[in-house]
Amino acid sequence: MDQLMGNGDRFPLETWFWEMPICTRWWTTATVLTSGLVQCRLATPFQLFYSYRSVFEKSQYWRLLTTFLYFGPFSLDLLFHVYFLQRYSRLLEESSGRSPAHFSWLLLYATASLLLLSPLLSMPFLGHPLSSTLVYIWSRRNPDTRMSFLGLLIFTAPYLPWVLMALSLALHGTVPKDEIMGVVIGHVWYFFTDVYPPLHGGSRPLDPPMWWRRIFEGRPRDETANGINNEIAVAGAGVAPPEVR
Repeated sequence: MDQLMGNGDRFPLETWFWEMPICTRWWTTATVLTSGLVQCRLATPFQLFYSYRSVFEKSQYWRLLTTFLYFGPFSLDLLFHVYFLQRYSRLLEESSGRSPAHFSWLLLYATASLLLLSPLLSMPFLGHPLSSTLVYIWSRRNPDTRMSFLGLLIFTAPYLPWVLMALSLALHGTVPKDEIMGVVIGHVWYFFTDVYPPLHGGSRPLDPPMWWRRIFEGRPRDETANGINNEIAVAGAGVAPPEVR
């Protein structure tokens, strides 16, 4: 019985869920719940996709979020997408540090870029290209990781996005525009966070701004300490020195 419960009083699935970093955890949860709502006919895919007219003319702002959460009804295809989503999202989030500030800023950059580009390619659902963005960034940051496809094809991680594109092309017979767009957006992020800084004195133009970090981390200790010291100095300057008799 103890083995079935996993660690402590938790089931293995519960342990797996709570071990996920916070952004990955809630993105995965929202994805499954969105498909569940459609499966139970509490919502329809027509209420979830992104459309400029629906969002900005009809004020259906929830579409800005649900377009990244719906991957289809419950099926093996959904399980495949959820697996890739949580796996590579989790790996990237864990490598970005204890604070979710950097990874959430990456998600904000990627989602904003996809929303801007989606009308050009007529892509109503953007969860798949967002996953492709994360897969691409992870693959470029782990060039020596060896991977296997069905135990037949052995390749290193940087080839993973192209293997997935070839698989999509073989299965669907169409050029995977969503994955290509995800790779382009991922490459821009990878270039300006991993390639550009060493060549330009450590400048990191896509790092989260300080106001964004404060949302997740609060005020840095050194900033707080400097503020207290300044306040003490100002208070001391306002006190007149004692008279010498």
